[in-house]
Amino acid sequence: MEWWKKAVVYQIYPMSFKDSNHDGMGDLGGILEKVDYLKELGVDIVWMTPVYESPMDDNGYDISDYYKINPLFGTMEQFDELLEALHQRGIRLIMDLVVNHTSDEHEWFRQARKDRNSKYHDFYIWKDKPITDQQSIFSGSVWEYNEETDEYYYHLFSRRQPDLNWDNPEVRKEVYRLINWWLDKGIDGFRMDVIDLIGKIPEECILTSEKSHKYLQEMYRECFEGREVFTVGETSYATPVSAPLYSAPERKELTMVFGFEHLGLEEVKGNGKWDLKKLDVNELKKVFAVWQNALHEKGWNSLFWSNHDQPRIVSRMGDDGKYRKESAKMLGMILHGMQGTPYIYQGEEIGMTNVKFPLEDYKDVETINMVKEKQEAGWSMDKIMQGIYAKGRDNARTPMQWSAQEYGGFSDHEPWIRMNPNYEIVNVEEAEADNNSIFHFYQKLIHLRKEWEIISTGDFTLLFEDDRNLFAYKREADGERLTVIANFTAGEVQCGLPDEIKPGRGQILLSNYDRDSVGKKMTLRPYESFMYYEETEK
Repeated sequence: MEWWKKAVVYQIYPMSFKDSNHDGMGDLGGILEKVDYLKELGVDIVWMTPVYESPMDDNGYDISDYYKINPLFGTMEQFDELLEALHQRGIRLIMDLVVNHTSDEHEWFRQARKDRNSKYHDFYIWKDKPITDQQSIFSGSVWEYNEETDEYYYHLFSRRQPDLNWDNPEVRKEVYRLINWWLDKGIDGFRMDVIDLIGKIPEECILTSEKSHKYLQEMYRECFEGREVFTVGETSYATPVSAPLYSAPERKELTMVFGFEHLGLEEVKGNGKWDLKKLDVNELKKVFAVWQNALHEKGWNSLFWSNHDQPRIVSRMGDDGKYRKESAKMLGMILHGMQGTPYIYQGEEIGMTNVKFPLEDYKDVETINMVKEKQEAGWSMDKIMQGIYAKGRDNARTPMQWSAQEYGGFSDHEPWIRMNPNYEIVNVEEAEADNNSIFHFYQKLIHLRKEWEIISTGDFTLLFEDDRNLFAYKREADGERLTVIANFTAGEVQCGLPDEIKPGRGQILLSNYDRDSVGKKMTLRPYESFMYYEETEK
């Protein structure tokens, strides 16, 4: 079995992880201080979001030089030291690869916007006039006027993030060169930002096409073939049908992909991420089941609840008040019991929560643009703020809460973005000292994945499919069965085992309460979940 099928990834957002040089901004030195914490948690891979040189219009996802470290985060020498420290502890490091677009301050674009005859002009997508009314993901038109050449360039995100023209072989050659440079340096792979968009067709407002696969296969040949490289694609537009095409081993594209369908279920369909509706748990279960079955033996799943772009899962689908610990553990168990490679976003392992700041304290460009757009569309400020509280990206970007001391042990200086005020209660120091904490529960989940083969190999079947109170499933392979049953509510729920699961024949591997047995009739406490293993007749 490939090593990554039993691995767990930990995502670090460096700006908000740990400040080592007293400027209120997280940095490489701060990550270096915490490598033993990562080892203690038990993770196998660290994914670090961009630390390259950048004007930080989109917090580093606008890169001005792929070969340099942003001085905000430190130096290349510190990067090398961090890479070695992780490797010494048996932890691999993957970098963020952001090559759908660059910063408008990248030298390629500086040259491109000055002169139509520059060789770099064709590194980007230009038209004499806007040819579509397509809107950018960060609000406004995708077409931005450039006075020097009297043309419009295309940007799917911020106007300061011009899209690269992947149809130009010279662009692809430069991208493959930078990928190989980092791999030669010793990193272990990449998380690829919005990588399914590299095959877009702007003239037709088509965001993904067969070209995405063609370019990824070429990238594999030019960069990954013959190396042991871990690659995961952020493929926001992938479906259960297209996802296996990215990750099927014989196609030689990516190790795995992120699918996002499960994180769009609280949105009013077709209205974008800010227009909210209540989550239907049965809908959530079915989406997971479809993805589990679509990729079983055909590709590989990335399992995640949270990342730097998503709100905190315990606030989103659990209870971040009275039952914060119980619901955070329940959500962790549901995810880690499935087939795929789990991703833990910094702070998830201690149950960090969403925030409710005054509008002026939000930093994210997407949020700031949205407020203006929705006000013009007639939304009330109350509705706008409810959207921000629920879905704003800054929910995930408040500083990591290390201790109850001032600024949460993140820094001894006022941080770049406000702390979540609950850091005095929710922090790593408290979690490590409490044997019943979310942190120790996550340690156990990570250990179980390594110990029990069925978590990586078993097929997937939903149980209690129409019961909105329960999220339950079984995994079966080679005479073994693993059952996960979770109460998805803050009330008590009556539950019985399906007929084929025999009480007394197996064992509870993990429970978020003190359950030591299962039965045909059970009362599940608020957010109670357990994982039950038994051998079956082959």
